[in-house]
Amino acid sequence: MDLLRILGRFSRPYVGGLVAIVILQTITTMATLYLPSLNARIIDEGVSQGDVPFIWRIGGIMLLVAFVQVISAAIAVWYGSRTAMGVGRDIRATVFGRVSRYSAEDMSHFGTATLITRGTNDVQQVQMVYLMALNFMVQVPIMMIGGVVMAVREDPGMSWLVLVSVLVLMVVVGGLIAGLFPLFQSMQTKIDRINGILREQITGLRVIRAFTREAHETERFDDANLDLTDLSRKIGNLFVLMFPVIMLVLNVATGAVLWFGGQRVGDGQVEVGSLTAFLQYLLQILAAVMMGAFMAMMLPRAMVCARRITELLAHEPSIHESLEPERPARNEGLVEFEDVSFTYPGADAPVLGGVSFTARPGETTAIIGATGSGKTTLLSLVPRLFTPTSGRVLLDGTDITRMSRKDITDRVSMVPQKPYLFSGTVATNLRMANPDATDEQLWEALETTQAGFVSRDEAGLDMPISQGGTNVSGGQRQRLCIARALLAEPKVYLFDDSFSALDMTTDANLRQALKPRFAGATAIIVAQRVSSIIDAAQILVMEAGQIVARGTHDELLETSPTYQEIVHSQMAEELN
Repeated sequence: MDLLRILGRFSRPYVGGLVAIVILQTITTMATLYLPSLNARIIDEGVSQGDVPFIWRIGGIMLLVAFVQVISAAIAVWYGSRTAMGVGRDIRATVFGRVSRYSAEDMSHFGTATLITRGTNDVQQVQMVYLMALNFMVQVPIMMIGGVVMAVREDPGMSWLVLVSVLVLMVVVGGLIAGLFPLFQSMQTKIDRINGILREQITGLRVIRAFTREAHETERFDDANLDLTDLSRKIGNLFVLMFPVIMLVLNVATGAVLWFGGQRVGDGQVEVGSLTAFLQYLLQILAAVMMGAFMAMMLPRAMVCARRITELLAHEPSIHESLEPERPARNEGLVEFEDVSFTYPGADAPVLGGVSFTARPGETTAIIGATGSGKTTLLSLVPRLFTPTSGRVLLDGTDITRMSRKDITDRVSMVPQKPYLFSGTVATNLRMANPDATDEQLWEALETTQAGFVSRDEAGLDMPISQGGTNVSGGQRQRLCIARALLAEPKVYLFDDSFSALDMTTDANLRQALKPRFAGATAIIVAQRVSSIIDAAQILVMEAGQIVARGTHDELLETSPTYQEIVHSQMAEELN
């Protein structure tokens, strides 16, 4: 069972707390079971006999027992809460750590929305059930078994009432749990869906407004929201049904005890105090069943959540780091592709096929081609965001699959097609590449990338950046991400269409400023504009996942029809 395996695994550091909980809950339950028998003695031996000293003496014992019960219960709850919160924290940390190891392929396998739900809502459900279990796991069974023993001890003739009441409650609770399990399983899927829609709409808000699709997106969200609401209402109806049924059983059982017990008292078969104690024990038994039922009502959802968490933790990342990584003998930034092919999981055809080329230090290699020709995928193979299906990618003569992740990232810095900034300031974003960078180094990188808007802002390096960099323009976001890459001082620079949002003047100035940075490094640039790669030492023309031509700008103008078509189309656009 996934839930037990997860809780067993993450509870190991808290064994001391669990032992304390068991001991304290046992003390609490035994004290609770002892109180009705003391009350029975007061009635039968004190009140009926008019023995006031006896009443005071037994009453004092009851007060002491009640005090022990309260103190032990309070400490047990404190330990239980501390343990449950600690386990929840550890599960969340493990889930986050596992997700952070996932490759782009793994992320697409699960989807962002479900990863968020599994790391937050699912963990919370498991944590809450664990908290309930720590509070009731000892109390419920001891209360039920001890209550039955004590009740039969007080009046064996009415033990059948206990059996009937408990059986009725168990049948009711079992039926409700059977109905809840599939509903909770569907509920987590619907939460994934609504999270996915909400995230998609927030991310694409500008597109929605640009095409005036607010009404359509509102309707789409309403459909998902109502779907979740209807399911929650069904679950709520079962919850609402449960407690009246339990109270009905409690009240009927109480009435039956008073009816049959009263007759037995009249016949002299049992004392009034024993009847009172029997009634209290019966109520304690049924209360224990009700507490167990309340936890059992939460159990199906927690079981579903635990299975989803287990699935995530059991998923092996598609990219594994070598157990005995090789370190390249040199650190020059030489990149070599040897007959590299790549196919996305589930795809019918490869995205890349038989790609071979060499990008040398001190030179700029440009990649150009139509949309969908495999340019971004090719670039993503260098920092090993994906692993080639066949062939080899070499970095300084070493297969990247044999290198450690750190060695790769020390040598390679990439600015992706969709540059991303984190919430914070300009300085905190830039220092992600080099935490020890001085303010002077930050300003130097910003100057290189033509990011003068930072110096014009009153806050300077402390200029606030919102999540995703949504408070700056696309061109400003690209320049900040390029500055961040420069601060890493890698041997290989990868730019995936990272200049697309810049105007022609800024683009030209930025490329001119970057030339000294590229002097001793390898630069691989995916570009759309031919004007930005005219000076490249090598231009690769891609089509349908293959390199169909290579050479300098002048050479390709003479030999490559595909390149000629791209150049002519862009010249026509500029003339228009």
